[in-house]
Amino acid sequence: MQFPGKMGDMIRQVKKAQEMVQKQQEELGKLRIEASSGGGMVKVVANGREEILEIIIQKEVVDPNDVEMLQDLIVAAVKEAQVKAKEESQKVMGDLMGSLGLPNIPGLI
Repeated sequence: MQFPGKMGDMIRQVKKAQEMVQKQQEELGKLRIEASSGGGMVKVVANGREEILEIIIQKEVVDPNDVEMLQDLIVAAVKEAQVKAKEESQKVMGDLMGSLGLPNIPGLI
């Protein structure tokens, strides 16, 4: 279906914006964002979509008599990775929205 004039232009712009957002989402999925806790004893790698890709635990931090400490270190590293991933995602998507002349509303995309 063809839309004449301004309506057609607006629909083309919306489609272009959707394609650009999808491409940025794919690129965010390729990012590797690392966070750590316990002085680097526990590392977590996430992508820009806040998905956890990897958890690396140094042998020295594994103490069967203190499992709670290891659990706390894992949770802390995961939270830090998620925060970093979210910040990166908001920056990338904010830049995209700005380039499209649209306001960056966190959580909208």
